Amino acid sequence: MKKYLWQSDTNGQIDRTIMVFMAGEDVVLDRELFSFDIRATAAHVRGLERIGILNSADSAQLCDLLDELLQEFVAGKFVLDERYEDGHSAIEVFLTERAGKLGARVHTGRSRNDQVAVATRLFMKDCLHQAIELNAGIAHCCLSLAEQHAMVPMPGYTHLQRAVPSSVGLWMGGVAEAFTDNLVFTRNVLELIDSSPLGTAAGYGVNLPLDRDGVAADLGFERIQVNPMYTQNSRGKYEIMVLQALLHALQDVRRLAWDLSLFTSSEFDFVSLPAQYTTGSSIMPNKSNPDVVELLRGRAATTEAAIVEIQATLSLPSGYQRDLQLTKAPLIRGTGSALQALAIVPGLVNGLKFRQENMLAAITPEMFATDIALQNTAAGVPFREAYLMAKQHMNETAQPDVQESLARRISPGACGDLQLDRIRLRLKAEYETGKAITDTR
Repeated sequence: MKKYLWQSDTNGQIDRTIMVFMAGEDVVLDRELFSFDIRATAAHVRGLERIGILNSADSAQLCDLLDELLQEFVAGKFVLDERYEDGHSAIEVFLTERAGKLGARVHTGRSRNDQVAVATRLFMKDCLHQAIELNAGIAHCCLSLAEQHAMVPMPGYTHLQRAVPSSVGLWMGGVAEAFTDNLVFTRNVLELIDSSPLGTAAGYGVNLPLDRDGVAADLGFERIQVNPMYTQNSRGKYEIMVLQALLHALQDVRRLAWDLSLFTSSEFDFVSLPAQYTTGSSIMPNKSNPDVVELLRGRAATTEAAIVEIQATLSLPSGYQRDLQLTKAPLIRGTGSALQALAIVPGLVNGLKFRQENMLAAITPEMFATDIALQNTAAGVPFREAYLMAKQHMNETAQPDVQESLARRISPGACGDLQLDRIRLRLKAEYETGKAITDTR
């Protein structure tokens, strides 16, 4: 029978049904956290050496074994499965099997509470680093497309109705600026959560002079999370922040996917997708379906649901509660789904083809009414009067020159003055700031 780390000889018979219920998905979920747990354990060992709990030989032996465990796990030789209660117990079992009582000393001064907290925190940092790179990549792709097709005309829509002439440059520039904002938001969340919970034990500290700052630096954290009780109270809260950063990006993916769903339909026929992003119908030979775009449109739901699930769990008093275990599954599910979706977008954007003749044909004379009203206003006619004049004579308007209309739209950021260079400079600066923060840790 499996022996649990917390089980004493007097605990008696363990009810397997209850233990399965309490363990939940931990062993499977901990596969995502295991490498971070091993890293944190090694840092804790080195910290114990610095305060004299372990001598240098014992510390070196344990760190060598932990490095061996990590290599075996990455190579698939060590499998985290139902033999273990969770990833934490697997580490301790591995060490005690190879180093006897020395292996059991690795848990000195820490609880499974701060052990899971630090592994999760490292996992979340890694997710945010990936998200920063992906947001930057998407923004760069969209900017390149905007620059290549800056003045290619297309209809601009409000209320899903044709409104005014617009351009591919304006559309794609807007997406690029959105993902620049997403990068900044993600970086800000990363800075906020970049604190080490290790060394707070079960939420009340321990009677040992733990080198918390040294261990935090060893693990690449900017600082320690000072208050032990808040360390427990922040569990779930920080997870929500990470998921919110990813959700912001996915909401912009959803909007882009909606645009592409419309613009690739035969009713619009403005854009064609790369072939690998479409599928055929199982029954209709004539169909080519934008399945990838539709799945991208739906992915925000998974991350949003993860946020709601964690929020619903956090109706708790101060201190550690076992309910917090239930935040792990939605965090891993929500981040994994989001990062997978974001990674798909750059290739999709790079492969878009625009049907310029169809977009131009969809720009009809009445769409220039706003231009005419503003031209009359510039000549001294009060705007409301100019508005009524344009509306009354809208059907009499001949087809103006679309390129001339776009070129005259010179308010900063508009089609005639897209200022894509400003977006690119901001993207570069924000990305490099994020990289500088990362590189110093």
